[in-house]
Amino acid sequence: MKKTLLLAVTATIILTSCSHTEKKTEQTTNVSDPITEHIDSSISPKEDFFKFANNNWFKHNPIPSTESSNGIWKTIQDTLNEDIRKICESSAADTKATKGSNKQKIGDFYFSGMDTVSIEKAGITPLADYLAKVDAIKNINDLLSVTAAFQTMEMEPMYGFGVNRDDKNSEQYVVGLGQVGLGLPERDYYFNTDALTASIRKEYVKHIKAMFVLFGVDEKTADKNATTIMTLETTLAKSCRKMEDLRDPYKNYNKMSVAQVNKLTPSIKWEQTLSLLGLKNVDSIVVGQPEYYTALETNLKKIPLDDWKTYLKWNVIDAYAKLLNKDIVAEDFHFNSTIMNGISKQKPRWKTMVKATDGMLGDLVGQIYVAEYCPKGTKEKLLEIGNNIRDVYAQHIKSIDWMSDVTKQKALSKLQKITMKVGYPDKWKDMLSLEISRNNYVANVMNILKWQYNFMLGKYGKPVDRTEWDMQPQTYNAYYNPANNEIVVPACNIMVPGFEGRMPDDAVLYGIIGGSTFGHEITHGFDDQGSKYDEKGNLADWWTKEDKQQFEAKTKRIVRQFNNYIVLDSLHLKGANSQGENIADLGGVVMGLEAFRKTKQGQSNDLIGGYTPTQRYYLAYAYAWMVNTTDASMAKQVMSNEHAPAPFRVNGPLSDVEEFYKAFDIKAGDKMYREDSVRVKIW
Repeated sequence: MKKTLLLAVTATIILTSCSHTEKKTEQTTNVSDPITEHIDSSISPKEDFFKFANNNWFKHNPIPSTESSNGIWKTIQDTLNEDIRKICESSAADTKATKGSNKQKIGDFYFSGMDTVSIEKAGITPLADYLAKVDAIKNINDLLSVTAAFQTMEMEPMYGFGVNRDDKNSEQYVVGLGQVGLGLPERDYYFNTDALTASIRKEYVKHIKAMFVLFGVDEKTADKNATTIMTLETTLAKSCRKMEDLRDPYKNYNKMSVAQVNKLTPSIKWEQTLSLLGLKNVDSIVVGQPEYYTALETNLKKIPLDDWKTYLKWNVIDAYAKLLNKDIVAEDFHFNSTIMNGISKQKPRWKTMVKATDGMLGDLVGQIYVAEYCPKGTKEKLLEIGNNIRDVYAQHIKSIDWMSDVTKQKALSKLQKITMKVGYPDKWKDMLSLEISRNNYVANVMNILKWQYNFMLGKYGKPVDRTEWDMQPQTYNAYYNPANNEIVVPACNIMVPGFEGRMPDDAVLYGIIGGSTFGHEITHGFDDQGSKYDEKGNLADWWTKEDKQQFEAKTKRIVRQFNNYIVLDSLHLKGANSQGENIADLGGVVMGLEAFRKTKQGQSNDLIGGYTPTQRYYLAYAYAWMVNTTDASMAKQVMSNEHAPAPFRVNGPLSDVEEFYKAFDIKAGDKMYREDSVRVKIW
């Protein structure tokens, strides 16, 4: 893949794509234009805008057998992977790199994962000590001690532990406990009765049995173990909250003293357990779902010790299967990739290790990526777009008719105080203490996980570091963090496939980077969850009662809208689960257009490829979500993810926007049409 970096070439975002002082079409510009080339003219924009805008690309680019999806995200990720591969391979080739340097750690980690001969030879021995610890358990105290030890290794059997930002005091960290312990993605997988989910449960049991056999357990015992784990996890799932019930930060914030938590689960003895976890002098704990811990106490007394031991062994196997020999990796792939995501073929080893290296050592890779692959001016360009979107947002807040002036002032204050972290961090994480060797892949992963755990643990009792990033510059994604009142947009979001070596026109800039990125993330500060946090990042009610009622009535409308969308057969979207993302998509596409209309192109009538500036903006917005997904992966996404599948992230919000109707002459009777009385307008 050619690099697809959008280079910053001016000091302001008020740009035009080429010189189009007079009307032009694709034929007169004599350059490729992905925005119009991807259009499938056999589909009407009035019937299915997502397919109209993208289907020609889908026709010529089927989903590879190694992937669960294909589209703009994979195109960009392929480019990033090539860059990261060069970083990994050049680092691995430098056997004289200074010990402890970024290149030594990256190179040795990558080399150890590519050394499949040593991995095959080691077999399951890298996990032998951990499985032996489980075998040595004699009583409930031993069980809890081993469970605590496993928490440091990115396993969360029985309970979920972490050191997090205090939602009601964003200046300090607090210990948190939450519901966990399930091998399937979400609690509804254990109870839904539809054929697909029932089939997945059967496959899961088969998978557990197959894994135990590969670990040397006889068929009869492996079969019993699989039944035991499915029964135990189903018992845990009964006390787990549904996904939509996890969205309310107030209901999932229950601050207690350690003594109060002990009353929920007296068997765990939390002072002793916290010490095993590495913390002392803990004064309070935020328990997300107290009923889960009440039930856990009952389960600790009711479920036989041997069943808990089997469950712990499965947690070890399931967590580390991807790192072991080819037969175990193949079985893990069969269930987690083929059954759950519809992927039929494993990726080449180098792709697996590029992803693993970036995932485990992303901050180290990121430093090299910024130095060698990130164009100058990236931060400045992203910040320009973000500030333009914020300015438009302020105008919208001032003009909305359903909010009182009192709440508007607080909303505007929060908006202005949003911190925009763009490009890459000014300060990188200090990973000098991390040791990576060239000859033990599993040990390297475990060392990194221990480092990450200790990094998290080290935050307790210290002031909150508001400069910290939770993504790397080479991560094609972005996020809003309500506790920091910040949006984070990594450097590679500047990439726009198809515009290699040239600046896209503003319609593209604002459709992709403006609307679907900055507009989307800023709106998260005012969605069903983000709206519950104030300008400092504290969980606090800053709304008047009447305004809050108006807002919640609007969010209920978007829930109803998305509940009515059918994804596959009779599978409907879960509007309550995805409402935050749906609100953000709607806000983003509206704000992006308003900001675009302040540009020279946005104020003109010039055509590109036969489309007006406004039409082109909406086509670019659809390009931002040009993703085709396997049915299995889409079903999993609906069941366990807060994001709606890509087609609904385009057709859903656009069907609520009057300006879109005008741009493509949408009328009553068209599939994209929604009666004015049911259209959603929030921000």
